[in-house]
Amino acid sequence: MFKSFFPHPKIFFLSVIIYSIMACSIWYEFSEQMALWMGLDLSNKAPIIGLGYFISDSFLLFYAYYFICTAIFAGSWFTLCPHKWQWWSIVGSSAILFSTYYSVQVSVAINNWRRPFFDLIQSLLKPIDANTTVKVASQQDLTSAAHQLFNLIILFGEIAFLAIVIYVATRYLVSHYIFRWRTAMNEYYIQNWPQLREVEGASQRIQEDTMRFASIMESLGVALVDAVMTLFAFLPVLWSLSNYVSELPLIGKIAHPLFFASLFWSIFGTGILAIVGIKLPGLEFNNQKVEAAYRKELVHGEDDNTRAQPLKLRELFYRVRKNYFRLYFHYMYFNIARMLYLQADNIFVFILLVPTIAIGAITFGILQQIMTAFGQVSSSFQYLVNSWTTIVELLSVHKRLIAFESVLVYPDKKRTQSSNKTNR
Repeated sequence: MFKSFFPHPKIFFLSVIIYSIMACSIWYEFSEQMALWMGLDLSNKAPIIGLGYFISDSFLLFYAYYFICTAIFAGSWFTLCPHKWQWWSIVGSSAILFSTYYSVQVSVAINNWRRPFFDLIQSLLKPIDANTTVKVASQQDLTSAAHQLFNLIILFGEIAFLAIVIYVATRYLVSHYIFRWRTAMNEYYIQNWPQLREVEGASQRIQEDTMRFASIMESLGVALVDAVMTLFAFLPVLWSLSNYVSELPLIGKIAHPLFFASLFWSIFGTGILAIVGIKLPGLEFNNQKVEAAYRKELVHGEDDNTRAQPLKLRELFYRVRKNYFRLYFHYMYFNIARMLYLQADNIFVFILLVPTIAIGAITFGILQQIMTAFGQVSSSFQYLVNSWTTIVELLSVHKRLIAFESVLVYPDKKRTQSSNKTNR
């Protein structure tokens, strides 16, 4: 799967990890010095509202740094280990990482917009008391307030339009990237077809499993990259917003309570569902095996009158039925646990903020920012929770393709499978 698209996969991914750690360390340690060298100013910490956020000095520095790091890494691999798919596997991967990070930064820009917008709404909404005479605002005040609201709405529209452009461009790039990966796998298997054709279900592995692997990776891979990039972007935001929250229910005062609460809640949910759903990957794999056996007997029955007899078909379908019913049972209690957790997650942040809201320590705008940042961080940490069913399917496909490719690594296994196939 990987060797067809990436050059020396084990060495490549190890180098990606090491190089990423080095690049991030240099960025966090020396970004201010690099900014001074380029004549940029990173001292302004106030959030910028609108599209100006994306052309601030810190972003301009990041664009240049990311491009240079990508060029160095790609150039090194292009020189040391040329590969047919290197532009897609290396440069394409970097482009997807950048566009996904940019998409997450759009969410950060919208979160920055929430505070002035909702604070303005809070200031304009007057509490109505039956015993109090409502003071009518002057025409000048109404015009000024409406002007501010429309300006903020226009700013949101600009950011939202950019979000649409980035989303469409990223999905288009990812679709082509994944299909190139499938093409590389297809060419690799066809090249080794003389060895692979003896494997039971070889045609299904090449056509169906590569297709499923590509489609799953398209959705699951993007979600994973998005979750990681969201953590990089919103963890600092949640860390700073935790300064507005002094204590948590039952626990009391702790430093940066929202950050640690989101970390605990996400790890708790992920751990619980991983334990509850531990049997699902194996059952999905067995499901493919019994379905393949049933399908194979039907295919042989089309050309051989002695095959696909009713008694044999009933026996094979009984195995299909038995495995599906086991799968339904295990998914039943998994879905109960998953939905209980997700429903509790909807109100968890409000439970945390009860003491803070009760004393009026935050404004409506800050509340909106906290809810968004907490939700983004929690959903990123809950990647396994939200994607567990798809991950189970991917593990099943991966397991089948690994077993399929093992014939090329262990030729004796091919002879054994061929012998078994002949005996049947």
